Order: sequence, then C-alpha cells, then structure tokens
Amino acid sequence: MAIPDYQSLMLPLLRYAADGEAHFLRDAYSDLADEFGLTEEERKELLPSGRQQVINNRIGWAKTYMVKAGLFEMVKRGCFKITDRGKSVLTQKVDRIDVQFLRQYPEFLEFQSTPETEKGDGSHDGGGTPALVINPEESLERAYLGLRRNLSNELLDTVKSGTPAFFESLVVDLIVGMGYGGSRKEAGAAVGKSNDEGIDGIIKEDRLGLDIIYVQAKRWENTVGRPEIQKFAGALQGKRAKKGIFITTSSFSKDALEYANLIDSKIILIDGERLAELMIDHNVGVATVAAYEVKRVDTDYFEEG
Repeated sequence: MAIPDYQSLMLPLLRYAADGEAHFLRDAYSDLADEFGLTEEERKELLPSGRQQVINNRIGWAKTYMVKAGLFEMVKRGCFKITDRGKSVLTQKVDRIDVQFLRQYPEFLEFQSTPETEKGDGSHDGGGTPALVINPEESLERAYLGLRRNLSNELLDTVKSGTPAFFESLVVDLIVGMGYGGSRKEAGAAVGKSNDEGIDGIIKEDRLGLDIIYVQAKRWENTVGRPEIQKFAGALQGKRAKKGIFITTSSFSKDALEYANLIDSKIILIDGERLAELMIDHNVGVATVAAYEVKRVDTDYFEEG
C-alpha cells in the first residue's frame, strides 16, 4: 500500500496514545508503520532532500498538528502524551481527524496562518478518492525539487545550443568549480584543444598536481556507445593516466556503462542530466534568485542542566 499522508495518520496516532502513557516519537514511527503494513522499501523511502524517511516525517507532522490543537502535549524532547481533550475526541468515535477537524480549536486556528488554503480537509481530487495531502515541509521540498528539475532541463538545452567554444569554457569552469585543474588559467591551458564535437585535455586532480585526470567531452545529441569509451580508455593509456572523466550532453549506452565498470582505469561517465546537476551544485551558469531558510526549534538549547 502507499505511504499514508500525514492527515490519515492523525487518528491512528491518537489511538496509539490512548493509554495515557508518554510515548516516544521514535517508537511511534515503527509501530504505525507496522499497523499500516508498510514494506521495508516504503519504510526507507526518503524525502527529496534525502534527510529523513517519508513515513517518519509525516508522523512527526501529524503529532505537531495535534499538539497545536491541544490533543497532545509534549512531555519532554521527542516524547508526547494524549491530553484530556484528545481522550474526549476518541470518545466521539470519529472516523477521521484532519485539518478541517482541528480547525474547531482556537489554538490551532492561531497556529495555522492560512487555514483556507490547505487541501486535504475532506476535499477530493475529482476521482472519488481523497487527494494526497502533503505537509508544509514535504510540499516545500517537492516544490524545490520541481524547480531544480526544470532548471536542469533548461540548462541542458542552453548548453546544447551553444558553440563548441562555449562548451569548452563551461567544462573548464565546472572542473575548477569542483576543485580540479588548479586555477582557471591552468585548467584552461590544459583543456584547450577543440575539435568538432568536444574537447580533450589533461588536468590536475589537485592543486599540487600529484595526479592527473584525462578529460574528454562530447557535445552530442546521439547516445555515446562502447566504442567511444574504448577509444577514451586507449587515450588514457597513451597519456599514462589512470583516471578519466568523459562528459557528454547526451547519454551513454548500456554497453558503454558496463564497459567503464569492467576496465582497470577509473573512468567517470557524466551524461547530460548529471552535467546539468553538477552545474547547479557548483554554481556554473546559474544565479541565485532567492534563498529561504527553514528553521526548527533547537530543543538542546532549552534543555536544563
């Protein structure tokens, strides 16, 4: 089954704490995952940021919302307990607790600054089934991922439409931005022999030049096959280099990927999608439009010794 959204977890979490005892959130993660019969793969599924499991994040938000509505109280760090109000809700034998339900409590209305905008308060996606409800943190991460994906596609299209000289300059900037090649002047001198569809050169792996890396880049539309990687491996031997980076604006065939993994030389293959991601990560060809900091309460700060 799919991982339940955070509002679908509210009532099960309230029932979980019905015994009136204090419960650690970490135990609720496991117990509710068992209750919903989540597979190991579903339990390990991460948010787009890769920092937290989706199920843990959604249970955490379910807890937070019910704390704000007065159904739970925090006993200590990571430990919550049902309140008298929460017990009263359970006696009502409700079928579901969601944002719409919690809006009956003034404390929750005060907490929720934009109550009219949140989908999932009983609304549907038009197909007769409840729409997937995403908590604010997860929504922000998914929005960021979407913006990054769109930027990546736009970057790659721009790179493909550029001149060979532009592509050569881009690769030099990326290599230096990643910490290779020494200075830009040094990298530019080392990676400077243009041909019709790419560039070739030897760069320093570190600023002292203790090791070298052979670079080949192809501004191609067609898939790079095994023969091209074989030629590159031969070029490495000719340059007495054991490491290489092969960059393309297109993609690599399955045979090319398998061959690169089999040979003794260490060859890193960077396709168009990965190239765009590296450009974003190392600020090559992109500019920051806006930055937002997401902060949480530092519970360690409030611990009394």
